[in-house]
Amino acid sequence: MKPYRIALSALALALALTACGAKEAPESAPGLPSSSEGAASPPASSSAAPSPAAQPEEAVLADSLGNTVRVPAPPRVVCLYGSYSDAWLSAGGTLAGTTEDAVKERGLDVGGAEIVGTVKEPSAEKIIALEPDVVILSADVAAQQDMVDVLESAGLPCLSYRADTFADYAAMMEQFCAATGRPERYQETVGKAEAQIKAAKEAYGFSEDGPRVLLMRAFSTGVKAKTDDELAGAILKDLGCRNIADEHPSMLEDLSLEEVIGAEPEFIFVTTMGSEEKALDYLYSLIEKNPAWSGLEAVQEGRFLVLPKDLFHYKPNARWGESYEYLGRLLHGQEPDLD
Repeated sequence: MKPYRIALSALALALALTACGAKEAPESAPGLPSSSEGAASPPASSSAAPSPAAQPEEAVLADSLGNTVRVPAPPRVVCLYGSYSDAWLSAGGTLAGTTEDAVKERGLDVGGAEIVGTVKEPSAEKIIALEPDVVILSADVAAQQDMVDVLESAGLPCLSYRADTFADYAAMMEQFCAATGRPERYQETVGKAEAQIKAAKEAYGFSEDGPRVLLMRAFSTGVKAKTDDELAGAILKDLGCRNIADEHPSMLEDLSLEEVIGAEPEFIFVTTMGSEEKALDYLYSLIEKNPAWSGLEAVQEGRFLVLPKDLFHYKPNARWGESYEYLGRLLHGQEPDLD
């Protein structure tokens, strides 16, 4: 896996950043492209079923919003988010239902699970018909939160998660593995990723005076500066980098070229949302409007980099360690050595 490098010849003209304050389009359904699924955690169907003695009789799950639910273990689950479906399968569970992104974008083997709609348009009728012990939702998808009352009125307990950091992911997986009676899966996923993160920070982290970086998210109608509220931004901060948007908060609303030139970032990273092709087409169309962009040292020296979606847009889950190593190697002028 190699980063996309925007060649200087392609950057002969520069980004009209004053046009980049366009309101960000809603995020597409998260998931992991099937082309990269070889590195993803194996679904439950690929592992032997746990012995009955290993199963607890029930489990208490707590979500990111402070809700708790007592369920039989293992519970019958419908999950409305591909990332959390991946986590549940990695914990040794099976799914009664899931959303289409789990299959189309993450390429998960969901067994006989019924597809109950999309992330933003799940079918309450289909979910209720499956009679799950618990429905797992995203705390950040408004359409899902809007149906919680409907599902709970039908007698279906709901848990909403937010796993934007590795710590959040680890906490969620601890619960999932306890509920499935597969504690060894926690070490296989979270433990392995934690060791990789530690190694990456030791090898590539900066204790002080880390490089100045600009992180941008491109989508089909605009470009935004991002800080540690973005997955890549959180990793860059943890590695000791200094995000220029932290020093110039106005960039988050209006990405000013003048401020970028004044801050002179040593690295410029781009993540894409929605269709990568359309996002980059929009970015390149703006690049043609301002030749000053090509004068930046980061551009001239090939440190203007587009990051892969599977590690930096979709939640990496068990691949968090790979995301750290990928960015760490780039920050030290090395090609990421990842498949």
